[in-house]
Amino acid sequence: MSLSRPTVHPVEAPPLTEAAVHGPRVRMKDVQGMPGTKGGLFLRLSQFVFAIISVSVMATTSDFRSATAFSYLVLAVGLQSLWSLSLAFVDIYALLVKRSLRNYRAIRLFTIGDGITSTLTFAAACASAGITVLIGNDLDKCALNHCTRFETATAMAFISWFAMSPSFLMNFWSLASH
Repeated sequence: MSLSRPTVHPVEAPPLTEAAVHGPRVRMKDVQGMPGTKGGLFLRLSQFVFAIISVSVMATTSDFRSATAFSYLVLAVGLQSLWSLSLAFVDIYALLVKRSLRNYRAIRLFTIGDGITSTLTFAAACASAGITVLIGNDLDKCALNHCTRFETATAMAFISWFAMSPSFLMNFWSLASH
């Protein structure tokens, strides 16, 4: 009986890949403050609370429509509150189902939305602060206007923007690391 014998031929080693040379790519862990974390939920809720306080204080004054900057503040911070509340719901969902929000499209949407709303909020707060200083210090008309309410609403808008900045930076960092 003539049986064929298997022949073993030497095989060259496959070329080294980037993972073999530099080690495997490690994904960035979910840093607190990013979407889908408890820190991110805290930031979103604080953005929402301060934005709602700002809108409420400004809207309860009878003469906030007298300056365009105050109307712009109500509009911008109202948009900020809606955006923050909707993303807080997304964070709550992600925490309940224990899901990471590391999807590139979702992070891109969060980053663009955070960038637009934070820019609008900051611009509105700066414009309102300028008008408040004009009314209070330059024109000395605080007796006729609600200067303390204007100042409070403007301060709450700035605090909402300060709470928005880490969210935007974390999302931008995550988007840039993809």
